[in-house]
Amino acid sequence: METIERTMISWDGAELFYRAWLPEEKKIEKALLLFHRGHEHSGRWAGTVESLGLEHVAVFAWDARGHGRSPGERGAARDLTDVIKDVDAFARHLAERYGIALENMILLAHSLAAVTVTAWVHDYASPIRALILATAAFEVRLYVPLAVPALRLQQKFVGSGQVKSYVQAKMLTHDPAEAAQYEADPLIFRQIAINVLLDLHDTGQRLVADAGAIHVPVLMLAAGRDWVVSLEAQRDFFNGLSSPWKRMHVFPAMYHAIFHEVDRGQVIERIRGFIEERFAERRVPVSLRDADKYGYTWEEHERLKLRGSPHFAALRAALKIGGRLSPGIALGWESGFDSGRSLDYVYQNRAQGSSRLGRFLDANYLNSIGWRGIRLRKANLEKAMREVIEKLREDGRTIRILDVAAGAGRYVLETMRALPEISMSAILCDNEEENVAAMRALAEEFGLKDVTVRRGDAFDRGSVAAITPRATVGIVSGLYELFPSNRAILESLGGLAGAIEPGGYLIYTNQPWHPQLEFIARVLRNREGKPWIMRRRTTAEIDELVRLAGFTKCTMEIDRWGMFSVSVARRPGS
Repeated sequence: METIERTMISWDGAELFYRAWLPEEKKIEKALLLFHRGHEHSGRWAGTVESLGLEHVAVFAWDARGHGRSPGERGAARDLTDVIKDVDAFARHLAERYGIALENMILLAHSLAAVTVTAWVHDYASPIRALILATAAFEVRLYVPLAVPALRLQQKFVGSGQVKSYVQAKMLTHDPAEAAQYEADPLIFRQIAINVLLDLHDTGQRLVADAGAIHVPVLMLAAGRDWVVSLEAQRDFFNGLSSPWKRMHVFPAMYHAIFHEVDRGQVIERIRGFIEERFAERRVPVSLRDADKYGYTWEEHERLKLRGSPHFAALRAALKIGGRLSPGIALGWESGFDSGRSLDYVYQNRAQGSSRLGRFLDANYLNSIGWRGIRLRKANLEKAMREVIEKLREDGRTIRILDVAAGAGRYVLETMRALPEISMSAILCDNEEENVAAMRALAEEFGLKDVTVRRGDAFDRGSVAAITPRATVGIVSGLYELFPSNRAILESLGGLAGAIEPGGYLIYTNQPWHPQLEFIARVLRNREGKPWIMRRRTTAEIDELVRLAGFTKCTMEIDRWGMFSVSVARRPGS
């Protein structure tokens, strides 16, 4: 195989280094992507590639940002989300440059990288062939008592900084020669940024809790004498997977660095067999069209309908008392915590109250993780709108915006006001008269003339499809997350497919994860005065519904907690 060294431009302009081992065939159809463990670099994979001997499979291995020959502060990143987005950029770069479909890629990730790669598979739902996780760092062994809380305090009051790894080479492998090479390698950096370590901890917990969202074939390889990561957390993740094909092997005598262990031939044999089996089989994607009737998120939704623990009643009573002092909480009880008015209050993010205690409670309410995620969703939504508007302008297309459930319309109207140099029009609809009135008032306040506001039902397929003139940008934000039925969502998407011109774009949001889902269901009330019980849709599920409506997904953004995504899809045609 030919070995080459190249670079790629990632999502933020960073030039990341990678190595490639290419077969002699001119047409490359299959690929194995390798992701190194923390502190290391792509050169450490050379022996593994040689041992695998995959003659007809292209192999690619990167240096993650801040590692090896890639740029960035050593062992650091702004947060782990940046690295997850790098994984997406790397896979798409290889697909574009070498013409390899994502469906023909298998990803192999080691230790820390197993978390970032799994997060990409979970959050982005890219249709890869299979996933191999080696000694996955879903839970890092931190031997100092209360290490995580202490690191959070340090990050908050002192700054991120670095933590030096306690792991010595002799704790990674029984092979003295491999241990010596590890110690002598100048590209290995033995520290990690505190923020990355904390993000790793939080993301690992999220993935173990939500492993059921993953359906791709998975092979897990673990070490029985691992000093670095928890074997129990890996087992919990494996047991939770929804993958129809999954297998886990534990090598009882091995340390953490199983690719550099004395008996690594056993590891290679398992991986080679798995890769050959997966490429030999015809890929049959799992359909989630009926995930509202059975399966992982349906079961969760049904559990949330049952009576909860008595302590939730106490929390509800306390929050009602808080509503006497906090305007935000009071508004939630009055109009529903999921209402357009509540959302608009959260977007404005200005703590109010007639007393110091009231303002304190209001500030804490607005700073809850769910509302922080909602504000990031708004930022990502506005970013997606700007990018689509700029693309349409470059193509010489008329910019006509349609939002079928705009709420108070703030994100659309603020974006239009921020781009006065671009000619555009908007039709904003909502089913609640108070939201329609709020949109009219805001459009008038902003001095926007080419805005039509009207009442409309986003789930009435015929009325949505009949909206004229047809839009070049369709938006549905924060709506589908509130309704469990996929039939209703498909009706709405069908209407949007009729209301958007060929070659136009659809911007849609989703909620694949929420750490406070049970609290919301047991304590809060929705706009109808009923318990706010939501059924999550995995990214794979909502993307399938969008695809069934005739759209092709282009891009996606998601917040650092994996809660709220904003995706852009295009309706095929000129």
